[in-house]
Amino acid sequence: MNMLLMMAAGGLALVGVAHSVLGEVMVFRTLRTRGMVPTAGHPVLREWQVRILWATWHLASILGWALSALLWRLANAPADVDLRPWLAQVAVVALLASALLVLGATRGRHPAWAALLAIAALVAWH
Repeated sequence: MNMLLMMAAGGLALVGVAHSVLGEVMVFRTLRTRGMVPTAGHPVLREWQVRILWATWHLASILGWALSALLWRLANAPADVDLRPWLAQVAVVALLASALLVLGATRGRHPAWAALLAIAALVAWH
């Protein structure tokens, strides 16, 4: 077991939680008028801009958690274990979650969801 990698994984997971929670409390709470996805940005931002800003904010957390999981597994894996299949699975889950987040937040109007979905498919079928 590699304690430094475990500490890095735990720290990164906490950063992801703090990033999303504090973003919701400090940034997006005042921009939310209805539902889960914030939509109020006037007069500075338009609704579509607030939606992609919110999705991108949480996308960083999702990818941070995926990296945290990778580091945790690397910290605990014996040196002779082939981690490639597991690493690919983590990447696929993170990419799918990211695609769904952008799809839902922008109601399908931002093309990033399709790109993330295509990349997830490439990794899954490698």
